[in-house]
Amino acid sequence: MTPRLLLTLACALTPGLVTTACAQDNEAQPAAVERAQWPFTATEFGRFDEPWAMTFLPDGGLLVTEKGGKLRHFDVTSRKSTEITGVPAVAYGGQGGLGDVVLHPQFASNQLVYISYAEAGDGDTRGAAVARAKLQLDKAGGGKLADLQVIWRQTPKVTGSGHYGHRIAFDQDGKLWISSSERQKFDPAQDMKANLGKLIRLNDDGSVPADNPFVDQGSPADQVWSLGHRNILGIAFDAQQRLWAHEMGPKGGDELNLIQRGGNYGYPLVSNGNHYDGREIPNHDTRPDFIAPKVTWWEVISPAGLIIYSGSQFPQWQGSGFIGGLSSKSLVRVAFEGENASEAERFDMGERIREVEQGPDGAIWLLEDGKGGRLLKLTPRN
Repeated sequence: MTPRLLLTLACALTPGLVTTACAQDNEAQPAAVERAQWPFTATEFGRFDEPWAMTFLPDGGLLVTEKGGKLRHFDVTSRKSTEITGVPAVAYGGQGGLGDVVLHPQFASNQLVYISYAEAGDGDTRGAAVARAKLQLDKAGGGKLADLQVIWRQTPKVTGSGHYGHRIAFDQDGKLWISSSERQKFDPAQDMKANLGKLIRLNDDGSVPADNPFVDQGSPADQVWSLGHRNILGIAFDAQQRLWAHEMGPKGGDELNLIQRGGNYGYPLVSNGNHYDGREIPNHDTRPDFIAPKVTWWEVISPAGLIIYSGSQFPQWQGSGFIGGLSSKSLVRVAFEGENASEAERFDMGERIREVEQGPDGAIWLLEDGKGGRLLKLTPRN
């Protein structure tokens, strides 16, 4: 019997959430919180066609992306949804389409919006791209993206329609971060001649910061902050500006990672999960030269969307992380203690949760996945 199988059998006796090595930390998965005990009420505000991401505007309105290629402006007061034109053509299919949307840190003065999307290439190839444009809203609530400029692309473009990643975020210094997943091609995550399977750090115009860890290796390695990632679908900075990222692992290996400068997270050479065809992947504890996840979900949650809560409506949750669960149809709360993390509680939402955002007033907003996906506002229960 292989060491990995012995570990799997041992973990089967204590299912659920474990850290790097189940045999070392057999922390049981918290039971889902009973609906009657939820500290929040979920109110539906609208429905969208395969929504993927959202971001709040300074006036409290929302920008919502739909995977098929539409960007919408949503007025939370009137609950009216209108289309924003000027979005580039997307390679829709599988996991591909229109992805993330974020505002430039100085949006109030420059009106710049950043979007990510799957882009068609030569032949049957595709890759993620990030573009920025000026948002011009009209009095009717609609508007357009003007002066759109593509500032980053996955390279190389490859066949297939999975694992784009393309989550985007800004840090407090105005640097742009992009999750570039490995497109289900495995090996590129370790290949510095490709920017697949990497976490990317750029200036806001797409240029490369001089202090990136691999800048002396030339393009595209100069874009890379960390490598060895599979499919990052959530990135967020905590109050200490530590970057946390979760990713869909292979079978039995979803992860939450604390990102380190120049760090190698090991995929596909190591993982706490196995390939879907049953082939084993060596565990993280066999290769201490790779950075192990802070949390592994052996019973996968299929994570999507990530915030670290800082609002006032739920003071008991300040500093907690919230992750949407797709296959788990859940909202997962993660507690942090310095550079460590653990699942604290889970709420069974009954539908696949694609996106999580914090509203200007401290409410938590969710987007359900799929056609007719609901926009939900979570506010404290009276």
